[in-house]
Amino acid sequence: MSQWMTLFQKEILEMWRNFKWIWVPITFILLGVSEPVTSYYLPQIIKSFGGLPEEAIIDIPPPTAGAVLASGLSQYSTLGVLIIVLGTMGVIAGERKSGVAAMILVKPVSYLSYITSKWAGSLLLVWFSLFIGYLSTWYYTGQLFEWVAFGEFFQSLVLYGVWLTVILTVTIFFSSALLSPGMAAFISLALVLVVSIISGVLSHLLEWSPSQLTSYASALLTTGNLPDDTLPASLIGILLIVILLWLSVFVFKKKELAS
Repeated sequence: MSQWMTLFQKEILEMWRNFKWIWVPITFILLGVSEPVTSYYLPQIIKSFGGLPEEAIIDIPPPTAGAVLASGLSQYSTLGVLIIVLGTMGVIAGERKSGVAAMILVKPVSYLSYITSKWAGSLLLVWFSLFIGYLSTWYYTGQLFEWVAFGEFFQSLVLYGVWLTVILTVTIFFSSALLSPGMAAFISLALVLVVSIISGVLSHLLEWSPSQLTSYASALLTTGNLPDDTLPASLIGILLIVILLWLSVFVFKKKELAS
């Protein structure tokens, strides 16, 4: 355990040196805050563009607080996913390419500790950034619209966090299997995009898909109820994370021993 903690602390320190602990949370905060602020000031923004006749009346019905919070959360499905993939694509592939991984594994360090410590460090960063960014969304939504119950905020946070953890683990898997961080990012993004599109088109058949957790979180915020398939989708997401993590260790060990 002390060996794992040493590797974990090294990963945290490495991310601090790369300023990830600064720019990733700040980006998540900006993404989260933009939605309630934009929704609140939308009539003034449209009016400021000009070109409208003076007698024109801009009457946009204000969205509900749940809808604003759901829209803010959806920002993490696009730009948030891109940041996660680009931020973790080189976590393992970069060290393999530079030879740092070989230098570490020459010492009595297990492959399992190496992979899981890197995954845990990235996981902590993603969950911290998501929490602080989404908390900002919740706060500004409460100040500008209405307060959404903290229980609904927390449940939607967990559902989104599970889906983002799946994406993070997919990226870690390809980062451990490939030498090129760019290729790991490209395949991860392509796979996530394909799964999201198929799950969206065939949502009536793939209710259990972990990618549906984003729509289930939005449904909770807008209707106050969780769909029946939320639990199966969450459990399959967690199972997928465990399998991908195990495969990451297996593939990485095979590649390192072969080189």
